[in-house]
Amino acid sequence: MSLLVIGTVAFDAIETPFGKTDKIVGGAATYASLAASYFYKKTKIVAVVGNDFPAENIQILKNRGIDVEGLQIKEGEKSFFWSGKYHNDMNSRDTLATELNVLANFDPVIPASYQDCSYLMLGNLTPQVQQTVIKRLHKRPKLIVMDTMNFWMDIALPDLLETIKMVDVLAINDAEARQLSGEYSLVKAAHKILTMGPKYLIIKKGEHGALLFFEDKIFAAPALPLADVFDPTGAGDCFAGGFIGYLAQVGTINFNNMKNAIIFGSALASLCVEKFGTERISNLSDEEIANRVQQFVKLSSFTL
Repeated sequence: MSLLVIGTVAFDAIETPFGKTDKIVGGAATYASLAASYFYKKTKIVAVVGNDFPAENIQILKNRGIDVEGLQIKEGEKSFFWSGKYHNDMNSRDTLATELNVLANFDPVIPASYQDCSYLMLGNLTPQVQQTVIKRLHKRPKLIVMDTMNFWMDIALPDLLETIKMVDVLAINDAEARQLSGEYSLVKAAHKILTMGPKYLIIKKGEHGALLFFEDKIFAAPALPLADVFDPTGAGDCFAGGFIGYLAQVGTINFNNMKNAIIFGSALASLCVEKFGTERISNLSDEEIANRVQQFVKLSSFTL
């Protein structure tokens, strides 16, 4: 049984109030697989890069034991590149450049050794690519988690709705939940989205935590107040990777384990933002993760 992460492996160039970087390794699949690898050792990745992507960047994934057989390297082509500048509040940002390059014609190839996939994380890609991955797996995974964004709601809504029907967990932010449902109340929005197919819905609220919806149950996870946030890039992907990685580790899918997974995912996200790019998330100790999880537990623990 393995955990498969589909998404982007890319270059990022980031500017925040704390500084700026030249091109560094980034991408949704990079962050998500790194986070998942702390909980589940059989983590595998499907993505595409150009031959401009240095071997030492791929080694970052290999160092965490991530299987990169499904990482395509396109000769004579350039890797996906994104550049952004964060505002002082670190919640909003301006996109300075987006170069699709190899991602424009990405056809996800699933190696034969990946067909033991029991847990599938669909990172933010076109709904058509996400569907293709599901259809190319010989057996439906035990759990499919999907991330998406408002861009696909704007330009590919029919395909997006079809993909949502195929997954178990949908993860979107509060603005996207409102757009997808047409409801302002997040509770009403969640109930409407759950009728679209997924069993569970996660609504991410950034610095205000996350909400988990299942049938008539709601779980509210806090966000950990941090003194310094150096780079929010990849935090949502680390959240998703930590979430599905924890569930793969425990092996049982239920509401209680989902709640725990939300906390573990939040802990990984909070660690990621403490340094630029993947620097923090690629070099964590088990003790650091355990201590951060305990901070979340203490934050919301009280006795009546």
